[in-house]
Amino acid sequence: MNGPGGPAERSDRAAAPTVALDGFGAEQGFDVLAEGARRAAADGISVRVFGPPDGLALDGADGVELIPTCERIGNEDDAVAAVRSRPDASIVRAAADVAAGPADALATVGSTGAAMAAATFGLRRLHGVQRPALAVRVPAPGAPVLFLDVGANVGVRAQHLVQFAFLGAAFSAAVLGVADPRVGLLSVGEEAGKGTDEVIAAGERLASSVGIDYVGNVEGRDIPAGAADVVVTDGFTGNVALKLMEGTVKVVTGAIRDAARSNPVAAVGGLMMRPALGGLRRELDPDTTGGAILLGLRGIAVVGHGSSGPDGIANAVRLAARAAEADAVGRTAALLERAGATRRALADSSPRDRKDAR
Repeated sequence: MNGPGGPAERSDRAAAPTVALDGFGAEQGFDVLAEGARRAAADGISVRVFGPPDGLALDGADGVELIPTCERIGNEDDAVAAVRSRPDASIVRAAADVAAGPADALATVGSTGAAMAAATFGLRRLHGVQRPALAVRVPAPGAPVLFLDVGANVGVRAQHLVQFAFLGAAFSAAVLGVADPRVGLLSVGEEAGKGTDEVIAAGERLASSVGIDYVGNVEGRDIPAGAADVVVTDGFTGNVALKLMEGTVKVVTGAIRDAARSNPVAAVGGLMMRPALGGLRRELDPDTTGGAILLGLRGIAVVGHGSSGPDGIANAVRLAARAAEADAVGRTAALLERAGATRRALADSSPRDRKDAR
């Protein structure tokens, strides 16, 4: 299930995927994480939880195995230094479990920085990938939009944006089931000449690329409108935009709830609208997507929300398992090679960036 040259294959691999789950980082506590693992295991996924030795909440859980570890890496730690110096930390051991072969994919709701460092060091980048990108599904009418990068790379060059586009397109097709996904580049205007120098250069390269359906620039308002299936930007802009959208959704849904309770007439209308509003709330809930996935590695790594409840944790595990089953890594590698979007090919097409390919 893992890509060429990636984590070791197991001769006794079961038909259903196995996910290594970081047992620390859930803000609501280990019991909530354990319940999420149980719910994912009920779907036939094998879950290996790297967590506290006294994880009694997992006693008797079918399909869930607890691998004891006491060490964790939190948001307060220097992620890179901690990953390098703490081989027994839960996220490091979970990544190593994927690299060695017992697990097919990694899932965590702990520190995003630690997850990215552990996954990048442990699983390694795909051949030809310059920088992994963190991608998340944003709710939109009809189908979610895949949005990347949302935090892995603050500063990027044009060739990185081009590669993000191919990484997103491959994942959208392989895992989300989108045939010929439309790819847009986030900018300050729809015209090809709008945006930073890097955005303009990336757009020119994408417009002439084969193997990708590039629809041009899209603006921020186009993301929730579903103007493209995949929207690409740098990690700084993507993280700000994502948190703005999440905050807006929270405020708007709260305002609708308050308005529905404001007077007796509104309360009656609210009761009539409850089924529809409940469905909308579930669709917009971050727990529904399961979290973000780190694309461009030789293994699968999913980073969920620390505030996730049992459903969010279960969905993070399910997303990791689905990506492994769909061979997202292998299909991504094949698309990059076929489309000439590897590091060397992109650097050769851009003289100013050739030094990056060394």
